Amino acid sequence: MAQANPNIGDNRPVIRQLDETAINRIAAGEVVERPASAVKELVENAVDAGATRISIDIADGGKTLIRVTDDGCGIAADDLPLALARHATSKIDGSDLLNIHTFGFRGEALPSLGAVGRLTITSRVPGGEAAQIRVAGGRMEPVKPAALRAGTVVELRDLFFATPARLKFMRTDRAEAQAITDTVKRLAMAEPAITFTLRDVSGGGEGRVVFRADRENGDLFDALHARLGRVLGRDFADNALRIDANRDGIRLYGYAALPTYSRGAAVAQYLFVNGRPVRDKMLTGALRAAYFDFLSRDRHPAAALFIDCDPTLVDVNVHPAKSEVRFRDPGIPRGLIVSALRHALAEAGHRASSTVAGATLGAMRPEQAAPGPRIYQMDRPSPGARRAAYQAQAPGFAELAGSFSGQVVEPPASRDAPQMDRSAEPDPQPQAERLPLGAARGQVHENYIIAQTADGMVIVDQHAAHERLVYEKLKRQLAENGVAAQALLIPEIVDLSDGDRARLMEAADDLSRLGLTVEPFGGGAVAVRETPAILGEVDARAMIHDILDELADQGESQTVQARIEAILSRVACHGSVRSGRRMRAEEMNALLREMETTPHSGQCNHGRPTYVELKLSDIERLFGRS
Repeated sequence: MAQANPNIGDNRPVIRQLDETAINRIAAGEVVERPASAVKELVENAVDAGATRISIDIADGGKTLIRVTDDGCGIAADDLPLALARHATSKIDGSDLLNIHTFGFRGEALPSLGAVGRLTITSRVPGGEAAQIRVAGGRMEPVKPAALRAGTVVELRDLFFATPARLKFMRTDRAEAQAITDTVKRLAMAEPAITFTLRDVSGGGEGRVVFRADRENGDLFDALHARLGRVLGRDFADNALRIDANRDGIRLYGYAALPTYSRGAAVAQYLFVNGRPVRDKMLTGALRAAYFDFLSRDRHPAAALFIDCDPTLVDVNVHPAKSEVRFRDPGIPRGLIVSALRHALAEAGHRASSTVAGATLGAMRPEQAAPGPRIYQMDRPSPGARRAAYQAQAPGFAELAGSFSGQVVEPPASRDAPQMDRSAEPDPQPQAERLPLGAARGQVHENYIIAQTADGMVIVDQHAAHERLVYEKLKRQLAENGVAAQALLIPEIVDLSDGDRARLMEAADDLSRLGLTVEPFGGGAVAVRETPAILGEVDARAMIHDILDELADQGESQTVQARIEAILSRVACHGSVRSGRRMRAEEMNALLREMETTPHSGQCNHGRPTYVELKLSDIERLFGRS
């Protein structure tokens, strides 16, 4: 006689069909994570409706009130109940889920919000009458007439009142309000032609404007540049490089900041796919790879990049919140980001961010004097008067010339060289002053070169600047001659899983170009036959596992290249002009001229600036002359 299974009791679980209210509340947990998620869904609906002005009012971090007002096409009175039904949408007809041209398409946002909060929709279509519908906790009221001039007003009160357990997971009002502000800013960056206004109306009244971005005019890049300056700040706009590249039907455009305008965290990286703000590991990894050679590990680039492509090349239906995407061929957008950004950084040449000068001036600000009437302001003398004054003062400083660390040492004249009347030679300094980094005037503390430009001065860190120049030269030589490989006397066998082995062999050609040769060795094992000679003795097993970790996380590995370039960086450091060395005038000027023609010379190998430029007007303000 067969015994009954002890794991099966008499009370078997019964399969039940959940009611519509429970289904909507479950869906709300996926779509509406916090008040910022609700704002995102409602503002995206307004953008899809063709609005040109969108106003967002919030109270108590969006927990008690979220109101979104737009001047879009509106919703007809007969369609209001259908708009609150799950999977009802005007964006798609359901025949093709890959050809999506709008923000929304799932038809889940409004019913989800109505299931967990008190939702009121008031709308009017052109030529029709305004109507209003309410739903609270999933219970819908009949449609009734309302007063509204045009567009749509969606008001959400008491978010998560129907699911009070979710309220325990909300953060403070300030944190939730900040998250809403970040969400609105991202959408504002994607739509420069729309006016956005965000108000905090906590406590009643008109409230205060937290964020406002008026509609921008001009072509794509002018409007985008102006909007980014308004959203991210003028410093970003002034220190950002224009990006515009195409490859295989995919266009990349936007702005990326100079390496010297970097951040301590990845908080200034904004990525958009077909106008949709996304957070994608592959895209952020490509951004990091593009700046790989210009920033230290604790610094992060700042950028706002937009990818436009045929909707059939990217799948946006992979996450309920639509914050993730999947490309049909992820290698194309990744390679496009890396190549376009590196090309733009190379074209920037020696340019460094203007914020470096601002920080320098801030450190040099004199103590504020007590407020009072300004009694005397010395007039600025003319150039002729300055020259006469310098000539008159010159003899008095002759005794200091021997010990002055900032003196410019002229090269000694050759004994065989014919003596010439130097008074008849043209002075080369005025021509050099018109160059970007100017003419060297002196050296202080045997490390900093002082150069005069046409409208200011430049302070150069001679060691950091020359280190970058030597590093770029070594990289060019490496690119021209290739990476020398050292064959191992006994190949090292590394046992891997089948998946890791397949992933490693897909990248074998790229690794081989860097001097690391791996071959299959039966089963899941691989044989490491050659390693880059410049690395010396290598723990091949540890390197292979590091490469696999990067391939799994980012889809591409920079481990070998990073180690090679780290060696080149150390060689450049030891082979560059040392701090404490006095340089002659022609050496300093030669360094300045080489910096002007070498890409990336505005920052050292660790992302720090190699020079600071101060405008004459800023210097005069330091001394109260303007």
